[in-house]
Amino acid sequence: MRLPSSKQPRYYRWFWCLCSQGPKSPGDSKRELLVSSTRPQFRNIHVSQILSYRLPLAGVVSILHRLSGAFLFLIGIPLVLFTLDQSIASEMTHARLSALLGHPLAKLICLAVIWAFLHHAIAGIRYLVLDLHIGTAKEQARSSARVVLILSLAMTAVVALRLFGAF
Repeated sequence: MRLPSSKQPRYYRWFWCLCSQGPKSPGDSKRELLVSSTRPQFRNIHVSQILSYRLPLAGVVSILHRLSGAFLFLIGIPLVLFTLDQSIASEMTHARLSALLGHPLAKLICLAVIWAFLHHAIAGIRYLVLDLHIGTAKEQARSSARVVLILSLAMTAVVALRLFGAF
C-alpha cells in the first residue's frame, strides 16, 4: 500500500519521481518537473576549458596545493637529495655544484622548489585547520585561501631577494 504523498519521506518522494517503473499518479509529472528544475547541474570540464573556467580562490589554492605536492615529489626531493649528495661527496664536486648553483637559471629552479615547499606547507596547515571544522564558512574559507597565497608569495619573495643578493 502506498502512503499519501504528504506522509511519504522526502527521499522516497524524490526517488519515486525519478523512477520510471511502477504506477504513476497524476501528480508525478509535476513533481518530476519540480525536482528536475531545483537540482543543481554539474558540468564536466574538458581540459581545453580549464583556463577559461573561473574557480573560486579556495579552488585555486587547492589545485596549487596538489601541483606543488606533485612538483616536490617528482622534481624537488630528487633535486635536493642530488645536490646534498654532490655537496658532501668531495671538495671538487662541492666547488662544481657551487658554480652551477650560481647561475641565474639554477637559482630560478631553486626558487621554484622553495615556493612549492612554502606553498605546500602553508596550504597544508590551512587544510589541517579546516579538518578541525574551523573556518569552514564561505567568507572565512575565502580569506584563509587569500592568506595562504599572500604568505607563500611574500615568503618566496623574501627568499628570492636573499638568493639573488639583494641583502
